[in-house]
Amino acid sequence: MIGDAGAVAWPSENCGDRRGGQTPSLVVLHYTAMKSAEAARDWLCNPEAQVSAHYVVAEDGRLWQLVCEGRRAWHAGAGSWQGRADVNSRSIGIEIANTGFHPFPEPQMARVETLLRGIFTRWNLTPEAVLGHSDMAIGRKIDPGPRFDWNRLARQELSIWPGRSAPGDFEADARRFGYGWKPGQEDALLSAFRMRFCPGASGPLNEADRAVMADLARRWPAPA
Repeated sequence: MIGDAGAVAWPSENCGDRRGGQTPSLVVLHYTAMKSAEAARDWLCNPEAQVSAHYVVAEDGRLWQLVCEGRRAWHAGAGSWQGRADVNSRSIGIEIANTGFHPFPEPQMARVETLLRGIFTRWNLTPEAVLGHSDMAIGRKIDPGPRFDWNRLARQELSIWPGRSAPGDFEADARRFGYGWKPGQEDALLSAFRMRFCPGASGPLNEADRAVMADLARRWPAPA
């Protein structure tokens, strides 16, 4: 099984072949929103659930691998990134045990970081490959949520963190960066963007939002 050598194998049948011969080019981070890591792990292995992930990370740093990294886990669902749907076929899914309302403990974050480093090495990925579920499922998902420390990952070159460029067209720059959304989901787009890149921001769209989104689009544009 391709994966992390430190993970406990806990196989899930909820998986399949990656479509079109694709290999992982993205990593999608989730929170479990369940009472325990074990409950989430078992649900992701239940055939009735029709969901899975490649990994589950417990609060104390324990790690289970449910699906081989070369296989397609069922974690992302409907949504898109960089204009392409079927995110499952080109991603690795990591479920992080958290309700969405409390901080992510140090042992857990350290394990996520070690796991990401291994994934980067195995699949030749770079920091812009790491997404939140909220990034690719606008208006449908908010995980890994407002308590997740994206800036910490960025400081270790395991994710990205923008500066500010000259403010531009927020929605055009969002498309250029990779976000996808439907008409009427503009508020959900702003919320997802702020939760990750401008934590604590509120109110109507402003110049600071435009400046940060412009920097994302300039530095990490979606492939043409």
